[in-house]
Amino acid sequence: MSAVSERYPGYGAAVAADDLARGLRDVVARALGDAAVGVEGLRRLSGGASRETWSFEARRADGTTSGLVLRRDPPGAPGSGMGREARLLSAAAAAGVPVPGIVAAGDDPADLGSSFIVMERVEGETIPRHILRDDAFAPVRPRLAAQCGEALAAIHRIPPAEVPGLEHPDQVEAFRAVLDQLGEPHPTFEIGFRWLEAHRVGEQRTVVVHGDFRNGNLIVGRDGIRAVLDWELAHLGDPMEDLGWLCVKSWRFGQPLPVGGFGSYEQLLDAYERASGAPVDRAALRWWETLGTLKWGIMCIMQAATHTSGAVRSVELAAIGRRVCEVEWDLLALVAPGPVPVLA
Repeated sequence: MSAVSERYPGYGAAVAADDLARGLRDVVARALGDAAVGVEGLRRLSGGASRETWSFEARRADGTTSGLVLRRDPPGAPGSGMGREARLLSAAAAAGVPVPGIVAAGDDPADLGSSFIVMERVEGETIPRHILRDDAFAPVRPRLAAQCGEALAAIHRIPPAEVPGLEHPDQVEAFRAVLDQLGEPHPTFEIGFRWLEAHRVGEQRTVVVHGDFRNGNLIVGRDGIRAVLDWELAHLGDPMEDLGWLCVKSWRFGQPLPVGGFGSYEQLLDAYERASGAPVDRAALRWWETLGTLKWGIMCIMQAATHTSGAVRSVELAAIGRRVCEVEWDLLALVAPGPVPVLA
């Protein structure tokens, strides 16, 4: 660390932002076909444990401005292929999914230091506690579960051929392997894996799965869902995976309603069945909700390990690691429903 950066802790961040702004000018100028485009008001947004999010204004030569958002992998971290994610977003838009418009994308770190997407800014709220508690969203909350069902039906209409290269993993085997590699004893997760294997459900059809459709990855306005975000976990699989993940207790953020904290199973499933034309097997949904709970617990361990290993130093990642015990409790309630016994 230089003497200057030791005396002025924000100096390094300011220089990095200046470098990023210069790179953004080049990227956006090429995308818009306007060599005179300028970048103004570049600022890092909070949120996002695995990627950076920046907001800025692009000013054209004629003086008009556009609100844009940059999402990129942390420089130095393994690239996640955001160019493919951009193609997926374009296919989602064509299928009727509310998503931000793509301005530019690329995986060459020479452009912006890492894999990136530049997209149109969609105004609205993403923070779950505001969506679930603020009076401004009270009128729309009763409609959100049905809107989620409609959005998921649209996602599951995306033709897989439009997004080549999506993997089709066995979720149980994949996360079983991850837990084994982490090398930490978690008896509750072992119980969860045994329950899942004993009650396995067959895949009824294969679709594009969002992989992280939940409260917190939706932009919500007073008219409802305006955009579905965070597509980096998309893959091929059973559509019930997305519905079960949305119902995981962690995504209720302390509220009692099972769908994102804002709706009922019936609201979600009725809307999904109407929009998709496909019936929902309630037993399969419970299986996928259970798997989703277990997956999130393992992801919490992974997030903490990313921090403790030094790969990405982040208080947020470290804090997520503290959620593991909560998820273990939720998992036990799913595999052994009923009143909790009182120990003598």
